[in-house]
Amino acid sequence: MSQPISSFMERQVWTADMDDTIEQVEGLFARQGLSWAPVLESQRTIMGVISASDLLQFHAQGRDPTAMRAWQLCSYKPINVSPDTPVSEVARLMIKNKVHHVVVTDSEDIAGVVSSLDFVRTFVRD
Repeated sequence: MSQPISSFMERQVWTADMDDTIEQVEGLFARQGLSWAPVLESQRTIMGVISASDLLQFHAQGRDPTAMRAWQLCSYKPINVSPDTPVSEVARLMIKNKVHHVVVTDSEDIAGVVSSLDFVRTFVRD
């Protein structure tokens, strides 16, 4: 597992803006088939991540998806790694920080994303 995380990452990245409503985030997830997305501030700075689990908890509380913004629900300060970070190091970071999502950045730009599901896929072949 010394290969770089760039070999595992999803390169097509969909993001939510920090001021998007939860309703807008849900629409993005539905249109693109997402289970999570980075939340950006100023179209570039990664503020956090928002996941389907966050949305489930939100709805379980009976809250209004038109009244709350992505920045209010996202998990702040996600784990960011460079494309050349070894897969084993990313896995260690995910376990240590108890997170399922990592953003891969290259010169502060998002190069890709990795989730715990991406690791599972390596063990299941079609």
